[in-house]
Parts: sequence; C-alpha cells; structure tokens
Amino acid sequence: MEKTWRWFGKNDKITLQMLRQIGVEGIVTALHAIPNGEVWTSEDILDLKQYIEAAGLRWSVVESLPVSEAIKYAGSERDRLIDNYIVSLDNLGKAGIKTVCYNFMPVIDWIRTDLHRTLPDGTATLYFDRVRFAYFDLKILGRAGAEKEYPQEILAQVDALDQAITEAEKEELIDAIIVKTQGFVNGNIKEGDQNPVAIFRRLLAQYDGIDRDRLRENMKYFLERIMPVCEQYGVNMCVHPDDPPRQILGLPRIVTGADDLRWLVRAVDHPCNGITFCAGSLSSGAQNDVPALAREFASRTRFVHLRSTDILPSGDFVEAPHLQGRGHLIDLVRIFERENPALPMRVDHGKLMLDDADKGYNPGYSFFGRMFALAQMDGVMAVVNDEIKKGISL
Repeated sequence: MEKTWRWFGKNDKITLQMLRQIGVEGIVTALHAIPNGEVWTSEDILDLKQYIEAAGLRWSVVESLPVSEAIKYAGSERDRLIDNYIVSLDNLGKAGIKTVCYNFMPVIDWIRTDLHRTLPDGTATLYFDRVRFAYFDLKILGRAGAEKEYPQEILAQVDALDQAITEAEKEELIDAIIVKTQGFVNGNIKEGDQNPVAIFRRLLAQYDGIDRDRLRENMKYFLERIMPVCEQYGVNMCVHPDDPPRQILGLPRIVTGADDLRWLVRAVDHPCNGITFCAGSLSSGAQNDVPALAREFASRTRFVHLRSTDILPSGDFVEAPHLQGRGHLIDLVRIFERENPALPMRVDHGKLMLDDADKGYNPGYSFFGRMFALAQMDGVMAVVNDEIKKGISL
C-alpha cells in the first residue's frame, strides 16, 4: 500500500517536510479555500500539486471534492453544480490526479459527541455517547418526532441528563457535533458562525421528504452524469461510508454496509465508481463484518482508511488502537495487499498524545497520534508483504 497522510494545505501546522521524515509517500488533500460548488481551476490545482512535488511527495488522493447539498437533495441548482463538478474533475484529470474521495451523507459528515475523551494511559480520543447524542437531538435541536426514534431507556437517561447538564457542557456538545467536526470537512457550518443550531435546522429542513430511495436516485443521477469525464481521464471516484453507518437525525443514510455497497456498485457498474474502504466507519456499525466486506469489495476499493473502533456494551463507540478493535486492520492489510495491491491508504483519527493536545489540530488529525499509528501499520505491511513473498497463506 502507498503510505499517505491527510494534509490540510499550506497553512497546516504539520509541514510536508515533517511528513517526509516519518515515511509518508503520498498526500491526501483538497483545495479547502474554494467554497463548495465552485470550480477547481487548473491553475489552483497545479499550484498545489507543484508545491507538494517540490517537497518530494505526490498528490495521491483528493479528499474531498465536496458534493454540494443541492446535488444530494436534487435542488434547483443541481445540474449547474454537477456541471461545475465535472469541470473540476476534468481539471484534476488533466493534472494527473486520479483518485477522488467524496461522501453522499446529507448535511453532516462524521459525528462524535466528545473530541477529547481521556483514556487510562493519559492519551485522548474521539467518542460517541448515545445518550448525549440523543440529548442533543431531543433537547437542543428539538427535532419534531425525534422521541419516536429512541428506546424508552435512552429517553429516561436523557431526562436524567437534562437535570444535571451545564450550559458549558451543552455548548461543548454543539461544538463537537455540528461545528468542529464539520467546518473543516464540508463548510456547511464554520467556527464563528452565529447560532449554529439554527443554521443546522435549516440544513436539515432541506431534506424534508427525502427518504433512502430518493437519495439513492439522486446519487445514481450524480454518478451517471460524472462517469464520462472520469472514464476519459481514469479518475476513480471512491465514496466514503456513512459515519456512523446508521440512520440518524431523521436523515437517510445510504452507504452503511454490505447491501448499500452492493447497490452502489451495481447501480452504476463502472470501474471508476469505487469505494473508500473506511474500516473505522464500517466497524462502528454492529451489523458489519469488516474483513468480510473487505474481501467482497476489494476489487472496487480505490482508497483505504485504516482505523478501528470498539462498540461498548452501552452502545457507545470509541476509536480503538489501530492494532485492536472491530476494524481488524491486520486482516484488512492481508486482504488488500493480496487482492488489490498498491492502494493508497492513510491512518485516521489518531489519538492525542504527548504535546498534540495544545497544537490546535483538527479533531482526529493529530501529529504524534497519527505518526504512531502509521508506524504500526508500516510494520504490519512489512510483515504481510514478507508473507506474500514467501507464499505464506493465512
């Protein structure tokens, strides 16, 4: 596998020179300054590509070229926005950048309730608390009919939490769920926005009447429109699974597990219509056998996120150490190195450790935590490739 790293551009506190020193080969990045829906020009693409190459690295994967909300819910601007998307893909293809990670999650990307859950060893990680998320949905967002979507035991725990939670804790919850984990990803809500909850309600309202079948139709329409330019340049579109892979906030989610992935590759059966195999997202769904999914979809995988999660007895989930958890990353490396070698991979959602905590990194994107995980995965890949050379079958 190619060892890649998600890097947030020229202003990232983690420099390309630092990444060269720790064994990174390829860069995963985007033109973060360009608003969603606007064209990525050839000039902007080449400027960043040449900057990366000057540091002795290569721009391996675009993550992400965001899909605008109006494309997802089929708003009046859909075709104009898809036309812009096609121009951006054309410019990426001309520049020789051939892998584009994207998602089709309505409104909200990955969701956590705690961005700094302290672990017994003193490091910190990301955490999803079912009760606190339900509290956000029921008591802060006040979504109509939400109480019907939670079991009675959760509703009782939410009522108990309502008697104890502080205003500061409520603000932290809003910040974690709809500000800090979203602003640097899709730009729907940014730090500094006034009344982010009101903005979030307006975004949710755009999906009134949109169910899973309708969202699937809209995704199929989008993919069919862009496949010709992808085919022209050999650009691989690789969809990221929903995180967590379940229906949430009344929104349809359509990339949650085996059935959804089967629908995706059959609905638009083209080699450029591929998958970002995010072991962390998939492993946070109790329905998913992650190694089995890797074996089934290895041939359509174009990019791999190596991270893992543990689902706790409460139903909460937490980022797991990269050598542990439901992601079974050692098994995944064996599967992909044998069945689809040379894929770009990046470690993901590293712990906050050592002096990561005071650097202001984007949530999940620490330096030392990811470096530690990359070293672990580098060792796993070395062992697996030695097994392959010796003809060892496990």
